[in-house]
Amino acid sequence: MAGSWSQRLMLVGRCVCESARLMVGVPNYDAYVAHMTKTHPGQPPMSYEAFFRERQDARYGGGGKGGFRCC
Repeated sequence: MAGSWSQRLMLVGRCVCESARLMVGVPNYDAYVAHMTKTHPGQPPMSYEAFFRERQDARYGGGGKGGFRCC
């Protein structure tokens, strides 16, 4: 029974961490890689750094695309 409680606690911890990351705008690279592998098998996935930058630019309008601006 102790194993099942520790497994449940770990699962809850993962869910809380994933939710917090999504709330502050940190995308899930593992989900992206799984999606690319499943739906676009001929295309290599971006590196983590390229993925993170692309998601940040999409969210905050980097790269001269307009969008969110601070000042």
